[in-house]
Amino acid sequence: MLAELESRLAVPLLDAAAPLVFLLAWVGYARWADGPGRPSLMARMHEYRVAWMRQMLARDNRITDLQVVQVLVQNIAFFASSSIILIGGLAAVLGARDQALAILSDLPLAAPSAPRVFDAKVLLLVLVFVYAFFKFTWTLRQFNYVAILIGAAPPPAEAATPAAARFVERAARMATRAADHFNKAMRAYYFGLAGLAWFVHPLLFMIATVWVVLVSWRREFRSTSLAVLGPVGEPLDGGAPAPASLPPSR
Repeated sequence: MLAELESRLAVPLLDAAAPLVFLLAWVGYARWADGPGRPSLMARMHEYRVAWMRQMLARDNRITDLQVVQVLVQNIAFFASSSIILIGGLAAVLGARDQALAILSDLPLAAPSAPRVFDAKVLLLVLVFVYAFFKFTWTLRQFNYVAILIGAAPPPAEAATPAAARFVERAARMATRAADHFNKAMRAYYFGLAGLAWFVHPLLFMIATVWVVLVSWRREFRSTSLAVLGPVGEPLDGGAPAPASLPPSR
């Protein structure tokens, strides 16, 4: 029965199931990990961003703060440019399908792939890196907004006013939103690397997808970096109270 179904679909069942597992794992993990109230590395960094903006208001000279934003923007621009290069390379692979299939056939343990299945593999990676590109560029724009907010910050003499407290929260939330989109784009890179395993075998693709989920979970919820920064809600160095929780992710 399975062989008859495969012949009708002209696609092996494992090749049909693998991208479904990939999408369910990616979307499911993202919805869980980015949900409100998670004690993640992102939530802890939001508390430090609030502290950063408070310290920024106390400084007369805010060039250092703008330099921090500039470093972040430069790193993100590199990844955005890399995404375009990867998309162009994948488009070139589609145009040289026969040569690519001949190379894959020489790999040990590589499963044979029909032309339409090979095209699906390449298109999946194209979609992943297009998604990453849009996330990176949106991150760039939001960090530009952070730079504008720093330029529009009230003077140190008004740092203790209610308006300044609202400004701190808004600036920190904007910085966290930018970092959240950067985190989603980097997560797309991780899943894109798992997608490369599909060219070898669909079962290896599913295993690599689960491995990426586990690595992402460990880095965001059980990493040494989070242990160094301290648990979410713990007062920051100097005894300052923990800032507001991480804003909703969209």
